[in-house]
This record gives sequence, C-alpha cells and structure tokens, in this order.
Amino acid sequence: MFTRQLGKTGYKVSEIGFGAWGIGGAMWQGSDDKESLIALNKAVELGVNFIDTALAYGDGHSEKLIGKLLRSRSERIYVASKIPPKNRQWPARDGVPFQETFPKQYIIECTENSLRNLRAECLDLQQFHVWSDTWSEVSEIWSAVESLKKEGKVAHFGISINDHQPASALKAAATGLIDSFQVIYNIFDQSPEDELFPYCQKNNIGVIVRVPFDEGGLTGRVTPETKFPEKDWRNDYFRGDRKRHVAERVEKLKTLLGAEARTLPELALRFCLSHPAVSTIIPGIRTIAHAESNTAVSDGKKLSSPLLIELRKHRWVRNFYGE
Repeated sequence: MFTRQLGKTGYKVSEIGFGAWGIGGAMWQGSDDKESLIALNKAVELGVNFIDTALAYGDGHSEKLIGKLLRSRSERIYVASKIPPKNRQWPARDGVPFQETFPKQYIIECTENSLRNLRAECLDLQQFHVWSDTWSEVSEIWSAVESLKKEGKVAHFGISINDHQPASALKAAATGLIDSFQVIYNIFDQSPEDELFPYCQKNNIGVIVRVPFDEGGLTGRVTPETKFPEKDWRNDYFRGDRKRHVAERVEKLKTLLGAEARTLPELALRFCLSHPAVSTIIPGIRTIAHAESNTAVSDGKKLSSPLLIELRKHRWVRNFYGE
C-alpha cells in the first residue's frame, strides 16, 4: 500500500482508505456487523490506515464498530469523522443561518459524542458534514474549532463539501483553520480539477476523494434491470431512467479497459489516484472482497497520458442527489 501526505497535517495516509458509511447500516440494506468488522480488519491488514466515518452513519453505529477495531489493533490508524448539520439538511443551503446548522455548543457536543462512540480521546480529523461559505465569517464556528483543538479533542479540521459543489468552501479555507477537503471526484464528476484541486495544491490542503464509483454506477454493475433492496437509498439515486443513462455511458468506458486497467472499478480508482492533489480515496467497503479489490489498486502504477485524455471526454455534468 502506498501512502500520501494529507496536506499539512503531517499524516501519511494510505492511498486507499476505508469509507465507513455502509457499515453504519440504516440507509444501506444488507449490512452485517460481523462481516463489517472482518472487512475492517482485512483492510488494515492490507495496509489501510485511514478510515472515514460520521456521527450520522447509523446514528453513531459506524463509529462504534470502528472503535472496536481500534481497540483490537496495534497499527497507527487515522480516523476522520463528521459533524452532521443540526437541521439534518444535506446539502447545506445558502441563506440558512449557522445557528440552524453548526452553533458552537452543538459542534462541541457532536465531537464529544463521536469520541465516546470511538472510545478515543482525540479525533485525528473532524469535518463539517456539509458547508456553505456564507458561514465562513462566523467567529462562533471557528471559536468551537479552536476550542476543540486547544482541549486536545481534535487534531485537525476539514470540510466535507456539498455534492457536486467543489468550489463552495474556498472562503472557509482562507481562514487557515481547514486542513482537508472531502469531495466527490470520479470519471463522471471531474469538476474539482477546475478550482479546488489547484487551490489545495497551492495551499497544501489535503484532499479526500469520496464517491469514486458514482454510488456504484462506475462499477459496471448497474444496468436498467438492476434492483436494489426496498429501503436502500440508491432506489432514489438511480430512479426513473437514470440506470439506463448510466449503463449507456459505462458501456463506452468499457472500450478503454486493457493492460492499464482490466476492470471498471480499477479504472475508476486509478483515475482518481492519477491526480497529484488527491491524498486518499475512500470507497465504501463492507466485505473482504471490497477490501481486497480496492486496496490492490495501490501499486504505484499510473494511468498513461493518452488514457487520461480519453477519460477526460467522459465528464458528465449532472446531479442525481438534487435533481
């Protein structure tokens, strides 16, 4: 497993991290705690040392499973969590006062809840789970951040940027208190390359890539006939004729498979790793098979310039979360 610097944090994190939304259960059907713990341990054995979770993932259930892992391992494992907006609105909406999302005492209480779930004294990285740059000048928010750092409860702070809005937190970065950004980046959504990635490279801010597989679309396993479990949230994400549109675009991507990437998931991950601004990718992992296939991509091989040029042509501007 290769590692990269997570911005100015000083952390050397695994190129492939562990996305822990799925193991929280709730919106993902078929999650099994025993299998989740086996997958977590397998990922660590394969070199994963960065895990991303959130207080909202199963109302703390994901964090509690990770806490069990931490107590059973001796390796240095970096854990990032997130503070859900108080009004539970994803994504954040401009014009909403910060008192409805991140008042100071709420920020502190959520962080303390996460620490209890993880049974940890300090979070390596705490993140705001949504963001609006209209809050960037709110001193109360930054006072909470500085207080948590001073008390040793949080080492570093970051922002999980709103879906498909990669430039929506640059004002917050100007405060100097943000150490990382978590952002959607994949073959379809290449928009972070426009403004966010250059900014992060210039200012030494870590980049955590989420949704590298477009919620499963880029794995090639979503077809017009695909059926998800009844309460699985992907029924909404891929509603209507979206599965057909995704499948049609993925068919075209299959023509690019070959010696550099033999499967679509491999191609998707290698595309993300090809950008030097990226610190780590956090694909969702729920099984040993997920852990093995995802971590295998961290082998130092880079996609060639001709292939990257072809992949740039597959940029697809759309928002299945909000449309």
